[in-house]
Amino acid sequence: MRTFYSVMWWLALPLVLGRLWLRGRKEPGYRAHWGERLGCYGEPDAASRAAGANMPTIWLHAVSVGETRAAEPLVDALLAAYPQHRIVLTHMTPTGRATGAALFGRHGARLLQSYLPYDTATMVRRFLRHFAPQICILMETEVWPNLIAECGRGGVPVVLANARLSERSLRKAGRFGRLLLDAARGITLVAAQTEADAARVATLGAPRVEVTGSIKFDVVVPAAALATGAALRAHIGNRPVLLCASTREGEEALILDAFQQAREAMPADVLLLLVPRHPQRFDEVEKMVAERGLALERRSTLALDGAALPARVAVLLGDSMGEMFAYYAACDCAFVGGSLLPLGGQNLIEPAALGKPVLIGPHTFNFAVVTEDALAAGGALRVADAAELMAGTARLLGDAAARADMGRRALAFANQHRGATARTLALLRTLLPSG
Repeated sequence: MRTFYSVMWWLALPLVLGRLWLRGRKEPGYRAHWGERLGCYGEPDAASRAAGANMPTIWLHAVSVGETRAAEPLVDALLAAYPQHRIVLTHMTPTGRATGAALFGRHGARLLQSYLPYDTATMVRRFLRHFAPQICILMETEVWPNLIAECGRGGVPVVLANARLSERSLRKAGRFGRLLLDAARGITLVAAQTEADAARVATLGAPRVEVTGSIKFDVVVPAAALATGAALRAHIGNRPVLLCASTREGEEALILDAFQQAREAMPADVLLLLVPRHPQRFDEVEKMVAERGLALERRSTLALDGAALPARVAVLLGDSMGEMFAYYAACDCAFVGGSLLPLGGQNLIEPAALGKPVLIGPHTFNFAVVTEDALAAGGALRVADAAELMAGTARLLGDAAARADMGRRALAFANQHRGATARTLALLRTLLPSG
């Protein structure tokens, strides 16, 4: 099966690269660093050789933005626990790479970034020869058959950290039969978020599965993000703010239509802060707002030390990268996107960690346990559709005491689940003992 899989990768490679080039029309980052995606690396310059000389390597893979942000507590813990090591952080998307640069640039030569090579044995071998990692840590749901097989052949232990596997994903995995079963058996250690995730991963045949909790609960809100959030809030003024964060294609239209229809029931000066998950859609969402006759400003055009946001502005488009914590800090209540449509939802831990009341749609199968726990704790409210989202927002914005109580419950929920990073690091020490 793996031979067939590898042949299919090589046959599909021209199409994959063509699609990469086409995506580069909207996101130029897709047209950069192609050599890395093919496992080709030039000779490092003298400064790079000196900086990385004699430093053993920890390899951590975080496919895109969400996984990269989730990895932050673990990256910081690894760099502190292994002061003689460097980390090679790999991604699959330009936005993930940009997020990594923003979060970890302060570490200098101790953290390198690269794209993950496509999953052929040849490309993975070149990556392993070039970086010589002592361990491979895959974040959340990444299972690559050739990568795992080549790591096994080279004696590199593979860890699936912060692992989550929904029932839906488990059913999809079943369609690949022996290919994924063999890959799962090649994973040295799985650190699962929940008991349910651990049970589902174990059915695939992973030899060692431990429950550590979600590393995302250990995220530390940067002081700079809080300062930016405070400045943004000051720029907005005393207006109530509904943040719709990480919205996906199809959701913004539903939100904007419901917002227009519900404005009479909401505070007259309410501001909708709308943050699409994918930056290539910023212009598209701006057009949606204009088509509905709503006055809009873009975060990228704001001078936070300048004049206040005009009262006529109904929608503020969050078109910046790396400021999600600032957006959460600036709002009164937060809706977490990807959940109005059957897309699986996004993680609600970040707004909860800032003590914000959280609203979530009906489709949260990618984060089922975390969402249910937040609902049970009283820190989140599930809404059936966009109309109910606006009705729930109107109630919260009109009741300061209820809003504050829900925010306190959200913060208590987030604080209660901390500690996954330390538990994960303790497991990693059994595979990488010399710190």
